[in-house]
Amino acid sequence: MDARRAVVLLSGGLDSATCLAIAKSEGYACHCLSVDYGQRHAAELGAARRIAAALGAIEHRVVHLDLGQFGGSALTDPAIAVPTAGVQPGIPVTYVPARNTIMLALALGWAEILGAQDIFVGVNAVDYSGYPDCRPAFIAAFERMANLATKAAVEGHPIRIHAPLIELSKAEIIRRGTALGIDYAMTVSCYQADETGRACGVCDSCRLRRAGFAAAGIPDPTRYDEKSLESSGKQ
Repeated sequence: MDARRAVVLLSGGLDSATCLAIAKSEGYACHCLSVDYGQRHAAELGAARRIAAALGAIEHRVVHLDLGQFGGSALTDPAIAVPTAGVQPGIPVTYVPARNTIMLALALGWAEILGAQDIFVGVNAVDYSGYPDCRPAFIAAFERMANLATKAAVEGHPIRIHAPLIELSKAEIIRRGTALGIDYAMTVSCYQADETGRACGVCDSCRLRRAGFAAAGIPDPTRYDEKSLESSGKQ
């Protein structure tokens, strides 16, 4: 019997790479989808290509959709600085309006074309930066919508949204991925990584990632911009 098909949203970061590895370990034939939405950390797209190839994805596609034309986020508007003072309460300026809704909608459309009933997304509600579209309630609501809005579901082939990391800490995610053989040196999580993928070490995403490796007791393989770390006193 052929493996079940799944669409996996793959950003190129630590969480989405782990999500792909989990989907593969559960026997899914994985079709990876990345979105070039005008993010300043575009180095993650190169990482996504490497991860998809290394983990044996059936195919990897990149959708080009410029959310930068709307702005409103430090990740898409160069006039808004990426915060580097530490993770703060509330929803940060790195939140991209409707990003996960848009990405899941794109994955849903491709899943229907593929005849896939499963979509994997690496959202996390424990060690995260306050994004409302990373919560379990959002994932459950999107799944309900998907099963109301699609021909596949109406004809008896319901869609399931898998968020296997949603209740895991960053350390637990790293341990899980390490056990599945992921080389996290391939991944790019930094919100302002340079063209080569070197991380700043001081944005919220870098801080959560560094703390996760420390808590997991696993050496951090991330390539950091040493000058950025020196200026912040994080070395």
